[in-house]
Amino acid sequence: QVQLVESGGGLVQAGGSLRLSCAASGRTLSNYFMGWFRQAPGKEREFVAAISWTGSSTYYADPVKGRFTISRDNAKNTVYLQMNSLKPLDTAVYYCAADRWGRVVVASYAYDYWGQGTQVTVSS
Repeated sequence: QVQLVESGGGLVQAGGSLRLSCAASGRTLSNYFMGWFRQAPGKEREFVAAISWTGSSTYYADPVKGRFTISRDNAKNTVYLQMNSLKPLDTAVYYCAADRWGRVVVASYAYDYWGQGTQVTVSS
């Protein structure tokens, strides 16, 4: 089993940047395909970005393409989400998740382990 802890959220003005981190413990992160999801109040949890085991492949939801970058440092057991040009619509709780197989990268049900989430608030 792997435990995931997100950090780096906060309040930022529109156009600003934040970098989220997801630290893993319990198992080697390189065994897992990793994803970031977000959930705004009253909305379904939605896919944001994902990265393959070695980082050779990345995937992004259309609303964040060109603004967000997912990366990983397996030596540090950490996954990152760099968020630039933030918009008020990006306001949500952001979750990282781990999946052994990477078969349905955009689906939350495919991920086995989840962090507790970190709040990102973008003011206009």
